[in-house]
Amino acid sequence: MSAHILPTSATMIGVCLTTLYISLLGPVGTQRVLVDKLMAVDALVFLASAVLSFMSMRSRRHGSRFEGYAETVFIAGLGLLALGAVVLAFAIN
Repeated sequence: MSAHILPTSATMIGVCLTTLYISLLGPVGTQRVLVDKLMAVDALVFLASAVLSFMSMRSRRHGSRFEGYAETVFIAGLGLLALGAVVLAFAIN
């Protein structure tokens, strides 16, 4: 599973950055600031997932534990990304 989480997390960091730049097209306001902050935090969540995934592949002793954490953090990151997409959809008219 970690072999799939690591590259996908890296890709999702790029998606978060793309969403940050797309939000610049919208009007300045509280929704845009919310999207910016949400996507920045989400990129860090995906980074944590990638690091945990990498640690699970490198650790012989606690590999399965790190893999479980990586999976949980990755799912949380997907949830934050979906929330950011909804907020962005309402921010751009």
